[in-house]
Amino acid sequence: MFDQMVIIGVGLIGGSLGMAVRKHGLADKVVGIDLDENSLQMAKELGAVDTYALDYSPVRDADLVVLAAPIFSNLKILENIRGYLAPQAVVTDVGSTKSEFVAQAEQLLPNNAFVGGHPMAGAETAGVGGADPYLFENAFYLLTPTETTDPQALGRVRNLVEGVGARALVLDPDTHDKITAAISHLPHLAAAALVQTAAELAGEHPMTLALAAGGFKDTTRVASGNPGLWKDICFSNKEQVIAMIDRFTNCLNEMKRALAEELRPDFEMQLAAAKTVRDQIPAKMKGYWPFLDEIIVTIPDRPGMIGQVAAILGGQDVNIDDIEILRVREGEGGTLRLGFAKIGSAEKAVRILKEHGFPVRVRNAH
Repeated sequence: MFDQMVIIGVGLIGGSLGMAVRKHGLADKVVGIDLDENSLQMAKELGAVDTYALDYSPVRDADLVVLAAPIFSNLKILENIRGYLAPQAVVTDVGSTKSEFVAQAEQLLPNNAFVGGHPMAGAETAGVGGADPYLFENAFYLLTPTETTDPQALGRVRNLVEGVGARALVLDPDTHDKITAAISHLPHLAAAALVQTAAELAGEHPMTLALAAGGFKDTTRVASGNPGLWKDICFSNKEQVIAMIDRFTNCLNEMKRALAEELRPDFEMQLAAAKTVRDQIPAKMKGYWPFLDEIIVTIPDRPGMIGQVAAILGGQDVNIDDIEILRVREGEGGTLRLGFAKIGSAEKAVRILKEHGFPVRVRNAH
């Protein structure tokens, strides 16, 4: 446990971390630092911090400092807090790129232990208003030590990570950046390119975007992310992102070639290969967390039915870890997808709900 934890940048991640640390009693005191006093006041009201400041003075008494501001801002923050850090203080961050940042952090902090970190968790709502003490539950939290990282500091940060419900995974910074370029940064750019392509077509055919349905919206959802934030992320990992763009372009060119040359078997093989891999990825998961057991429940269109299903299962000590409304028809009913992390819970839920007259089945495994 830490005596005083200081979170610099109390937004979605910083606020959620503060909530989780306070909930689990992992620090005696959590202090927030931010440029926005309104955000700090909200963080205190929401229980993300015990107290807050607009300057770096609380860093003097901190034995853990968490950098939760945007990536390039964190570098400036590091330069500014060096003179405040106590010798025993551990510094970590929550940024989504690591190689460049970790190297600079270690250079800037020769007298303090630095442990790179990246929680594989997020939400649609930005800012501390979207903070959630359960954000890190069942999510992977990547730690990126180097050969010079203090093992004791790594252990303390790892204990904190696991204490908030996350699963710590240790990767070297370069491997981290290669993987995240493929599964996070490239998908964002691909989504942005898809939207731009459709928008250009809409200039010729105005109904294009109006006709965009579920598939297009699901595929391009991440394109709604903060442009400034994603600019910083991609430029801080530009070599790996460019390499992934090249791989992606090669895949598209192979599909284009198969289409142009009427190579229908080759084209189908490419689609089939992608389907095989995609079908192995759980429908809902946090980071790399193993998939949930899922069931499908049909409910009538009456007020309170979702709450009734949850209450029935909760009364039998069955915890729902994830829930999604799949389809609904007004006046008739709809279908729910329920996810369970605990082994055996899905089968128990099916039995209980059948006893209460609900049409229910186990969803086919991926």
